[in-house]
Amino acid sequence: MANGGIIGPINDPTRGPFTTSFTASGTYTSPGFGPGVASVLVVSGGGGGGTYGGGGGAGGLTLTNCHPIPASAITVTVGAGGAGGTSSTAGTNGVNSSFGSAVPLSTLGGGGGASATNSPPAAGKPGGSGGGGAGHNVAPVGPGSGTPGQGNAGGSGYGGVPFASGPFVAGGGGGAGGAGTSGGASDVAGPGGVGTDVTPTFGPGYGVSGFLAGGGGGGRGGSGGAGGNGGGGTGYITPSPAPAPAPAVAALAGIANTGGGGGGRDGQPGPVTAGAGGSGTIIIKQVCASPTYQVASGVWSINDAYNYKKAGTWTNAGPVSVDYLVVAGGGAGAYYYGGGGGAGGYRTSFPGGTKITLTGGTSTPITIGAGGTGVTPSSPNTGASGSPSIFSTITSAGGGGGGGGVSPSPAMPGGSGGSGGGGGSQAGGTGGTGNSPPVSPPQGNPGGTAGPATSSGGGGAGGAGPPSPTYAITPGGVGSPNVIYDSPTVGTPGPAPGRYYAGGGSGNFGGASGGAGGGGGPGISGTANTGGGGGGDGGSGGSGIVIVRAPAGAVLSATPGTNTVSTLPAPAGGCQVATFTVSGTLTTG
Repeated sequence: MANGGIIGPINDPTRGPFTTSFTASGTYTSPGFGPGVASVLVVSGGGGGGTYGGGGGAGGLTLTNCHPIPASAITVTVGAGGAGGTSSTAGTNGVNSSFGSAVPLSTLGGGGGASATNSPPAAGKPGGSGGGGAGHNVAPVGPGSGTPGQGNAGGSGYGGVPFASGPFVAGGGGGAGGAGTSGGASDVAGPGGVGTDVTPTFGPGYGVSGFLAGGGGGGRGGSGGAGGNGGGGTGYITPSPAPAPAPAVAALAGIANTGGGGGGRDGQPGPVTAGAGGSGTIIIKQVCASPTYQVASGVWSINDAYNYKKAGTWTNAGPVSVDYLVVAGGGAGAYYYGGGGGAGGYRTSFPGGTKITLTGGTSTPITIGAGGTGVTPSSPNTGASGSPSIFSTITSAGGGGGGGGVSPSPAMPGGSGGSGGGGGSQAGGTGGTGNSPPVSPPQGNPGGTAGPATSSGGGGAGGAGPPSPTYAITPGGVGSPNVIYDSPTVGTPGPAPGRYYAGGGSGNFGGASGGAGGGGGPGISGTANTGGGGGGDGGSGGSGIVIVRAPAGAVLSATPGTNTVSTLPAPAGGCQVATFTVSGTLTTG
């Protein structure tokens, strides 16, 4: 477009962001400006709390950037919260929310909290996030699982043999940002898992201080579990007898339009019910529309033009906020009955996390961590650690090497790192510490502890290396799935949708498998550019990877040529994704 003689580059006007939120079902139409793309947040209804039982799980939460918006109306369905349990029932699952009809963006309602008053007791239900478990005088009642990419599991209940006389304490429901906390011997029910902060994408004014989809607190405790930040309801507090009497406090419902789980209730008789789940919400931030509605991107004075030209930055590109996935190199497996290598640290903002804002027209160095090198000497050793991967302010730590085995006794422990290496054989070599150095959310998990005559697997981004009993086949900890770039050219397949990264290496016994996400089996190296740990008996760790995703309209370039930039097709049309498999430079503008 012509710029009317104003000094500066010619600028094509673009439409500014336009945000719409739904608290009930309806239809969305691009606001008079034709088709475009949008960031779409979908939150389902939270699960109801259980009786004698667990907090309700939060409704599933997903954030999809660069989602295409047609000119026609789009069906919006906002799910209701699930009902709280009565004197003898578990909580009810929340109702799904969705955006669109043919191929909708949708999430699952939160799982209902467990009930210990059923016969047999009813476990916490799976959902977007899982319902919390319950306490019981025979055995604790388990929690429900969460759905990868939408939420987390509930916390476990506490009680049963040898705790037949109590306390019987429930766990909190899972939240979008963290698992529910388990009940414990202190007679304090587990709090609900934390929700997800959506402020970086949508700005202030949504949810509870920006957080949505918090889990409900557990009931049946001397103190009810607190609701997770993001609308989770607090669990029922049992009345205290003399000499310090205190009244009961009713379980609270999840807050409306947050997807928060309902609080669990005690098993006291009477009409009191557990807290219902909070209803869901859908938020659409349309960032680009047709040229019928335009906002000029700016003009410059002669002095501005002179200074930009003198500095060699006359592109005057604006800042861009990007999502990232940063995976470090995996640790090597140890030789001679050695433990598997721990996965490289796994850190990501996608979906729904805090983005990084890059200055337009600038270059950012990116470091891809190498995997630890496997060796096969005839004596015990600890495998080499992987190297860190770095993007801007985000550093993921290399995975810890596996611990050597047999001699000396006791066996060597696994090394610490993003995820810890597995312990070596011989009287229980301990697993290395994961999430070292500590970051939040955690970047990995610990390695497994070995039993006699076997070694253990390294930790993965999605789970710890399992402990190994005598002569056992010991897999590596599972990695984590991510859909920042859902392409078969990156990561590995796994048990859930998305591409998996940062799986732990297995122990040394034949038949063991590395964790999904590139972990190596016995003597086998981790898969390149997954951060997978090397298998016991000397497998090398897999190298790391960095993926950066920018919204439509941004311009990314990556060097050297081994690294790539791709434009995503529908339903994420227009987003640009830079994939770094070797160290290089990312340029914006």
